Amino acid sequence: MAAAAGLRALGAKGSGWLQRGPWAPLTTGFCSRGPAGIGRPEPGPRPTIARQRDGIRNIILSDPKRRNALSLAMLKSLQSDILHEAESQDLKVIIISAEGPVFSSGHDLKELTDEQGPDYHAEVFQTCSEVMMLIQNHPVPIIAMVNGLATAAGCQLVASCDIAVASDKSSFATPGVNIGLFCSTPAVALGRAVPRKVALEMLFTGEPISAQEALLHGLLSRVVPEEQLEEETMRIARKVASQSRPVLSLGKATFYRQLAQDLRTAYHLTSQTMVDNLGLPDGQEGIKAFLQKRKPIWSH
Repeated sequence: MAAAAGLRALGAKGSGWLQRGPWAPLTTGFCSRGPAGIGRPEPGPRPTIARQRDGIRNIILSDPKRRNALSLAMLKSLQSDILHEAESQDLKVIIISAEGPVFSSGHDLKELTDEQGPDYHAEVFQTCSEVMMLIQNHPVPIIAMVNGLATAAGCQLVASCDIAVASDKSSFATPGVNIGLFCSTPAVALGRAVPRKVALEMLFTGEPISAQEALLHGLLSRVVPEEQLEEETMRIARKVASQSRPVLSLGKATFYRQLAQDLRTAYHLTSQTMVDNLGLPDGQEGIKAFLQKRKPIWSH
């Protein structure tokens, strides 16, 4: 499948995850990293927490003291949590959320000084880009659950997710221009999520937009009161998890693939995908269930 091929292209690898019970955290060590030194990730607690139950994996950015900055360690931990058993039929949907009042403040600026040097900087941005592309290439839908401020690469993370649900207290910005570092990589995801002039105003001024503005412009799928955020996100996740994983995986991969095509090519591609979808066991099961007026029984 296209999604599986995409994961392999991004270097999906197995890791030594421990057995776990319902909602118990997934545990593993950090991904491999370069030699210790200034700005290098130090050994210690993982900056993300991952739990899974009933096909729903919750990944939590868990470094609120550092405003959940997307340090290299955070990025590699997030990457590992997303990749873990990505092709397992037990996984149906992923939710990415965060602890504290800031969803993510973006890159850790302490890692971006000239003390680290261009090789380290390149690793930071390459790893971040891989994580963002991984979200799109992943075989299951990925939902951002945002409660607070998301700036720069944190805004990029929200824009990269398939679905984004936020509380009405959330806000979004790409303020790099204010410190002399234009948000060029966040602009890739932002410019594909909102109209060009909205993206450029955010990028040129660094000024934040509210959750309601983000919803209006297409950065978010839904905005709810803070006290309803988890309930609404889980409602969407459970609905997604109730669907056929092979059908969703095929549909997601094709959706992103056709966006880059001209109209004729897009229809040719998606017409063939519809035929392929009918060839799936779940494709036939769904149609038979509808005609027989019963609920479908999915293979996965």
